[in-house]
Amino acid sequence: MKMPALTNNFSRTLCAIFFLFAVRSFAAADIFTFKADKMSGSKALGREVTILAGNAEVRSDNLLLRAERIEIQGDDNQFIDCTGSVWGMEEEKEILFQADRLRYDRTLKIARLEGNSTLEDKKNEIVARGRFIEYDDNAEVTVFQIGVRLFKDDMVCRSEYAVYRRTEKLLDLSGFPVVFKKDDEFRADRIRVDLDTDDVTMEGAVSGTIKN
Repeated sequence: MKMPALTNNFSRTLCAIFFLFAVRSFAAADIFTFKADKMSGSKALGREVTILAGNAEVRSDNLLLRAERIEIQGDDNQFIDCTGSVWGMEEEKEILFQADRLRYDRTLKIARLEGNSTLEDKKNEIVARGRFIEYDDNAEVTVFQIGVRLFKDDMVCRSEYAVYRRTEKLLDLSGFPVVFKKDDEFRADRIRVDLDTDDVTMEGAVSGTIKN
């Protein structure tokens, strides 16, 4: 007796289970799962790739990523490339991401955000924006470039380049930096802000306005 052909939905389900098992096997030391409306891929040697489309989601240890499209590549699925309404969260540290595109290296634990990008450090009550953001999860250092804006309480920092050291709660600004604290304004070639105390240290061509 000839068995009926599998439906498309059932075939996709079996395919998804197979890929999910494969991903877990390749990265045994890490919890790595995914889901999406559609999936395609290739396991050809040297060209391993998994493409998730439509409500795509990937979880790698404490990092959760969502996007319209997610591409997974490399040995042990090392590289994750997210595009379209990208949202992410480092759950343990309570750091949120939003971007047009996000690329993540699971081995180095470095995330690179491109386009209209936002990073929110909820524990330290900081929101920062830029056109390019590189977040190093191991070092807890974030680099911001182009049109940088950082907001904390009643303080606003602007520059073209900034480095945020989360452990030390320090922010280094360069490239026409300016800091606004309530009605006060500070400008210099380089500005360092202690985000714990809100103290401002300035170097080179220092100027400012303080309103009593």
